[in-house]
Amino acid sequence: MTDPRLELHEVHRTYPTGGGVQGVSLRIAPGRIHALVGLNGAGKSTLMRLVLGMLRPDSGTIAIDGTELRSAAASLWSAVGHLAETPFAYPELSTRDNLVLAARLRGVAPGSIAALVDASLEDLALTAYADRRAGRLSLGNRQRLGIAAALQHRPSLLVLDEPGNGLDPAGVLLLRGAIRRLASECGTGVLVSSHHLDEVARIADHISVINEGRLIGTLDPAGFDLERTFFDLVRLDAAAPGSGEPR
Repeated sequence: MTDPRLELHEVHRTYPTGGGVQGVSLRIAPGRIHALVGLNGAGKSTLMRLVLGMLRPDSGTIAIDGTELRSAAASLWSAVGHLAETPFAYPELSTRDNLVLAARLRGVAPGSIAALVDASLEDLALTAYADRRAGRLSLGNRQRLGIAAALQHRPSLLVLDEPGNGLDPAGVLLLRGAIRRLASECGTGVLVSSHHLDEVARIADHISVINEGRLIGTLDPAGFDLERTFFDLVRLDAAAPGSGEPR
């Protein structure tokens, strides 16, 4: 049986000032797209940072392709793609050079990098900006560059925190197509967070709702009036006895 691309079991992480995540468990199989939705401060970004090893859990386990993060070798991260909050790029380097460097850092064979970068530039409609310095790109094109760097090495796990930020409608369509292709053609497992319910419903196989650091329910991507269902779940959770306390 194939290991899940990502598996969390009873993951807890709290901050001295409060907040964090409380007992989160989820599983993403190869080729599946799992969306995480919640209000600001619900714990989405904390969960993403935990998955990416930027934070350590207080308790619980996180495994990528069957390997727990606490015992993982550095090489594990070459099979992961991510965009967390704002995209990183070296402003003095061109769009192409940033992608070349990203591919090298993820262990792509040197002989394959040029073709990989060319394909990525085309997939995200960045070919016209290939030789422009990243520091001179528009907000939307910087976001496309960050997405291209996260996707181009065909990761087994892709983690995207609000990837649609700054994208125009054309960019959103390109992002949607790129995520779907990775999942279907490469078996990539995808964890994506977003405020836009209608957009994640177009690509997600599963939608989890997070509130006050806890997964409180799911939404049917094919369901009717997702926004109302989402707010109903949040209101019911807020009204439950002991809401906001560890469960």
